[in-house]
Amino acid sequence: MKAAPAAQKRLLDLAELDSVIDRLAHRRRTLPELAQIDELSARVARIATQVIGAETESSDLAREQTKAEADVDSVRIRAERDQKRLDSGQVSSPKDLASLQSEIVSLNRRQSDLEEVVLEIMERREAADGQVTKLVAERNELSATRGVAEDGRDAAFAEIDKEKGEVQAKRDETSADIPADLLALYEKIREQSGVGAARLQGARCSGCRTSLSIAEINRIKAASHDEVIRCEECRRILVRTAESGL
Repeated sequence: MKAAPAAQKRLLDLAELDSVIDRLAHRRRTLPELAQIDELSARVARIATQVIGAETESSDLAREQTKAEADVDSVRIRAERDQKRLDSGQVSSPKDLASLQSEIVSLNRRQSDLEEVVLEIMERREAADGQVTKLVAERNELSATRGVAEDGRDAAFAEIDKEKGEVQAKRDETSADIPADLLALYEKIREQSGVGAARLQGARCSGCRTSLSIAEINRIKAASHDEVIRCEECRRILVRTAESGL
């Protein structure tokens, strides 16, 4: 392939712009905010699961408390009814009177036991509700921190994308000055190795840092100025400049 020396030198400008674009892409992929957001999102998800568990426990205890309180009311109503019968004097038989008094004592004891159960459930429910409050607060705090990180990420993205757009515009202008066949070769090499062209500095390829053999140097010296030279080692386009010393 042949191309004007000026067009070949434009490949170096293009390679430099592509290097900037690659660095910007790498910077975009490796923003510290991205890792922070991932970590915070994982923590928020874990706490959200814990919140569901604590809320479920609180809900179960609420139902358990309602049932226990209903049992207390049932026993209390029976005890009050028996006490009214006892106080009314309707029971005259000594045996029935003793049985009624025994039942009242038993119901009062049962009521006391059930009230203890209610208190125990209330304490457990209070602890569960406290855990819910604590977890929700922690989740909200982490979500707020994640929001700050997301704002930082978005601001960085906007800055990087703006800079990339400016560099891409320069790249488009530079590409327009390069013949289509030379540009296609450059793009193919760049796709394969990341860099499509490199400067020939003395007897060394600036792309792979390999020193060229004497035979290769002589071949390049003998080549016409418009011949497109390739590095034997990395196959990049070798661009000859004043620094080449040839």
